[in-house]
Formats: sequence, structure tokens, C-alpha cells
Amino acid sequence: MDRDLYGKGRTRLSWGAAFAGVVIAVAVQLVLGILGTGIGLSMVDPVEGTTPGATGFGIGAGIYWLITTILALGLGGYAAARVSGVTERFDALVHGLVVWGVTLILTLYLLTSAVGGIIGGAFRTVGAVAGAAGSTVGAAAPKAAEIAGIDNGDVRQEAAKYLSDAPSDPAQMTPEQAQAEIAKQLPALARGGAEGAQAEGRIVDIVAAQRKISRPEAQAQVDRAKADFVKAKNDTVQTAKSAADSAAGAAAGTSFVIVLALVIGAAASAFGAAAGARRRAY
Repeated sequence: MDRDLYGKGRTRLSWGAAFAGVVIAVAVQLVLGILGTGIGLSMVDPVEGTTPGATGFGIGAGIYWLITTILALGLGGYAAARVSGVTERFDALVHGLVVWGVTLILTLYLLTSAVGGIIGGAFRTVGAVAGAAGSTVGAAAPKAAEIAGIDNGDVRQEAAKYLSDAPSDPAQMTPEQAQAEIAKQLPALARGGAEGAQAEGRIVDIVAAQRKISRPEAQAQVDRAKADFVKAKNDTVQTAKSAADSAAGAAAGTSFVIVLALVIGAAASAFGAAAGARRRAY
């Protein structure tokens, strides 16, 4: 027979009772979760347009989850303390907190292992399919060229035309060559300095020749384009910062809510265990 610190015949912590409480808590949470899913789906009516909004639906789901967690952990803690037969209030609280802790660890394990495994497996499958498709296309390309009667030398010659440098004189460029040359000069323009000034001059020459306008007019157009680009870039950066701040605030708020819910769950489990403690017979 097991002995506790005081030499009595009963251990102060019954792991069998705690395990029974965990099973009951998880089962009740699962059943109530399925019930909540059914209730939520019954409220969706896209035909009549009476589907609740995402915000209200999320708040309602969160409240329902909190209530079901309190109920499940309360019943699990009560069952653990009752089955263990403890009479000391502290021992009952320990059983309740053990039920809460094991349930929490089990839930986290299931989420990180099962869901993570499914997602990881899906990505691995997609990667394998994409790799196989790429290999198949790479192997089939030469065969397709042969069937079409295209010589590999002709293909390389045609590709060289696309990759050839544009004429140095902007007036001799086609519109496509002018666009390609401007795109080629944009990275140097963005870097600034002497290289950027040279790239800007090249772009101004191309615009003037293609639009058939004077160089000052072309310079004005380039300046406006640069100003619009800088404004768009600054707006994008500001929008990204605002989104990041909002996401950080939402994540912080969610973390606090989760911690509060966990504390409430621990309290519910401890309260249920205290209620399930047997009275000492005097």
C-alpha cells in the first residue's frame, strides 16, 4: 500500500482519479464544441442574407468556448476529487489543478502534432507534385520543339534578339526597346548618386525621343513620375506599418484574452474539485 509523507494509507494525489477527470473534461469539451459548431452553422443563411457578421460571430464563438471550457474543467475537477476520495480541501484543489494542467498540455499537443502534421504533409505533397511537374516540363520541352519542327539553333537565335541591347540612339528604339531600356535603368535611378543621375539622363533622353518632345518637357515628365513613385512607396510603407501595428495590437490583445481564459479555466477546475471533496467523517 502506498504511503504519503505522513505515513497514512492513502496517497494525497491519485493519478487514476486525475486521469478520469481529464477524460471527462476533454469529452465534455468535445461534445459541447460539436454542439456549438452545429449551432453556429444553423445561423448561416446566405440565401436570406441573415448570416451574422464576422465580428459578432467571432465574439459569440469566443464566449461560448469560454463557457464550455469552464463547464468541462469544472466537471473534470469535481470528478477527479470525488473519485480520489480526498477530504482535505488543499488535496482537492491539487487534483483540480492537475486536471486543468494535463488537459491544457494534451490540447496543445494535439494541436501542434495533428494539425501541424496535416499542414506539413500537405505542403510536402504540393512540393513533390510541383517538383515532378517541373521535371516533366523540362524533359518534354525539347521533344515538343522537335515535334513542331523548330530547330534549337533558331530558338537560341530568337532568344538572343530579346536579350540583345537596345540601340544607343533613343530615336532608333522601338517602343518595346524603349520600355526595356527604361526598366533596365530604374535600379540605378533608385540607388541615386552619380550612377542614378546618369540613369535619369538616359531615361529623359528616351522619353524625349519617344514622345517627340523637348528635353525639358521630358525632364518634367520624369520628375512627375519620380514624385508619384516616391509618394506611392511612402504610402505603401505607411500602410504596412499601420497594418503591422494593428496586427501586433491584436496579437497582444488575443494573448491577454487567452491567458485570462486559462486562469478562469484553472479556477473552474479547482472550484469543481473543491466541491467534489468528500467530507471527513468524525
